Amino acid sequence: MANLGVIDYLLHPGRTWLTLSTMCQEGISTRYWKYNVRPRILRTSPVEGVTDDRCEIHVLTSQGDWLNLIWVLKSLVHHSDRNYRLAIHEDGSLSDEALGALRQHFPQARLITRREADRRMNSVLADYPRSRQFRDGNPLALKVFDFAAFLEADRMFLLDSDILFFSRPDELIQRIEDREYTLNTLNRDWNHGYTVDADAISQELGFELQPLVNSGLGLIHRASFDLDLIEHWLGLPGVMGHPHRIEQTIIAMLSCRHGFEFLPQEYDVQIRDGLPTLPCRHYTGPIRHLMYQRGIRHLVRNGFLSTVASSQPQCV
Repeated sequence: MANLGVIDYLLHPGRTWLTLSTMCQEGISTRYWKYNVRPRILRTSPVEGVTDDRCEIHVLTSQGDWLNLIWVLKSLVHHSDRNYRLAIHEDGSLSDEALGALRQHFPQARLITRREADRRMNSVLADYPRSRQFRDGNPLALKVFDFAAFLEADRMFLLDSDILFFSRPDELIQRIEDREYTLNTLNRDWNHGYTVDADAISQELGFELQPLVNSGLGLIHRASFDLDLIEHWLGLPGVMGHPHRIEQTIIAMLSCRHGFEFLPQEYDVQIRDGLPTLPCRHYTGPIRHLMYQRGIRHLVRNGFLSTVASSQPQCV
């Protein structure tokens, strides 16, 4: 019998070339950890036990990110020994398989589908045309509007689906759980990530917009959200710029107006290669491949999968 790979090439040379090209770009090592090892997280135990209501985690995920998200959340629970309340927002792209997997692994979480969210947010944003237009056209806008609307705590643990935890994030936990701590606190970006120039727009805003605020990891207080302000800011020149930067710009504005400080340096977004030696690492776009090649590999080689296969968090 002829080799199936040869037959596929003869029948679909364009598809085969695309596959080979993708393999070369990602690298053999990255593909192994991404496609062979990463799915093993699905064999681990669900996260159960008494939930901690000192904050509520809010995350946004998609069809391309949901498997990463399971790694993110389980690495957080494992290293923090916390089981905070959890709300998972999906952008409308998740398959039934993905929705089922998330429900299985986080049975106590609120899984908020895009359809459910749209019904509610159409009413919430009825009098905010710029905000509604932004949300309708940009999935990242759910981090601005839906996270706040569905928040069931005074404090939000803001978390992206591309951050792995490698040890206990002590300072982050301390700020989240300290009732006397009233500032918003987020990690520092590696490069300019706003749609506007921070210095130029600060005078228009009436407060200092600190540069390099990243909206991937940190603590946000419910009191910092203000729909009237967001609606106004979306009309400022340049704010509706790069689609991947609008939500980060708005979250930075809300935080700096409320009162803000960066998380310590060890939480900064880093784009260099290297072994994971910090409490966590944000594998943003330019270094996403390192999430598999370095981050997941590091966790696996340190026994993470075998540990989370049987352990449950002990809330403190």
